[in-house]
Amino acid sequence: MDGATVTPRVRTEIRDRVGIITLADPATLNAADSESMAALTAALTGFIADDAVTAILLTGEGRGFCSGAKLSAGGPAEGRPVAGPNLSLVAYFNPFLSAVRRSPKPLVAAVNGAAAGIGVSIALACDLVVAAESAYFLLAFRRIGLVPDGGATYLLPRLVGKARAMELMLLGEKLPARTALEWGLINRCVPDAELMEASLTLARALADGPASLGLTRRLVWDGLDSSWSDQLEAEAYVQGDAARTPDAREGIAAFIGKRPAKFQGK
Repeated sequence: MDGATVTPRVRTEIRDRVGIITLADPATLNAADSESMAALTAALTGFIADDAVTAILLTGEGRGFCSGAKLSAGGPAEGRPVAGPNLSLVAYFNPFLSAVRRSPKPLVAAVNGAAAGIGVSIALACDLVVAAESAYFLLAFRRIGLVPDGGATYLLPRLVGKARAMELMLLGEKLPARTALEWGLINRCVPDAELMEASLTLARALADGPASLGLTRRLVWDGLDSSWSDQLEAEAYVQGDAARTPDAREGIAAFIGKRPAKFQGK
């Protein structure tokens, strides 16, 4: 462990070039508000700027990953202007989700317990999602007369198709981690006791990889909105960027020399 820092309800540390961000408000199952979202954004941008970090892992402390937004204060339901967008989403929640999407470094979510509301969006915004067997995903907005947010209406139909996305959002039923794996919503479902080690194993694999992994994630995210011809062109340009990195030179030299490559994430 290379040291840890704590801000209100968010803890950060670095292990083996993996920057770990932990939502640390277990009494509320890590419910999110403007303060915690601002802290998450600061932690993420800090790790993105830190050359010692080449992959990022996001998780929650205690029995929940994130139980959704706080409805009492600082959450998307706070403040009801006469017209216009929800100001809490615009100012705090959406900037974090957008920062995750733009990250040049790959991200892993380790989902323990409840991932509800905005917690679902935060998990799915990561590139790889590992969930404990006891974890579940829940979009219960129908119960409070609100709509899914944080990009949920964008991501879910693309991940599981319209029918299943509608079921999750309109019926508001719990989706167990094992079913989420079967639906292709997540990448791994592991015993609870193995969650962090399994997640760190994936994150370390990403951290030990070349800088092109960040470029790959950008291509995949952008490809969700691109035409075939635009995506082919984007791949060509990004491949040019990748070929100019020190990691690519090392990877090619290692391949020719028939030895394992030693990537630096640069």
